Amino acid sequence: MSIRNRIKEHRRVPAGDLIPHEQNWRNHPDLQRDALRALYAEVGFARSLLAYELPDGRLKLIDGHLRRELDPDMLVDVEVLDVDDAEARKLLLSMDSLAGLAEGDQEVVSELLKITQANSPVLAEFWRSLAESEAATRAALEEASKPLPEKFLIVIECQDEKHQVQLLQKLQDQGISCRALVS
Repeated sequence: MSIRNRIKEHRRVPAGDLIPHEQNWRNHPDLQRDALRALYAEVGFARSLLAYELPDGRLKLIDGHLRRELDPDMLVDVEVLDVDDAEARKLLLSMDSLAGLAEGDQEVVSELLKITQANSPVLAEFWRSLAESEAATRAALEEASKPLPEKFLIVIECQDEKHQVQLLQKLQDQGISCRALVS
């Protein structure tokens, strides 16, 4: 399979000059904003934004909307892609979602947490919650993948709702586990 490199150039522009994509489906809660501000304070700007060029020469964002909003006057590095609107929408739907499919290695996360110090309580809490979230997600997936126990059921058709209620009460009185369903 031949993979095309769609990065055509890198530009440094004021973040506020970038056009937000009208179909950006990601919302950025205050906690995320605070964590990014804290990371900027401790490390600085360290990841380029992703955009494509419109016919009038302006750049439209695919990835980096929050970084654009935090400081519109900041000069940011932008990877400019050679894609059309349809391809940009595909990337908009896929970029963060693909990254979210990655599985975390709890041992490595634990080691990173031990050897990495945050000056900001926001970052420290964010990192701790990441570790907990990974563990909780893994446990939920493992639980969901367990086979369900076999159940043997009987469906009884009733004449009407009144008959259903009478029969249900009679069976429950006899200690039979049952429930009413309507189709």
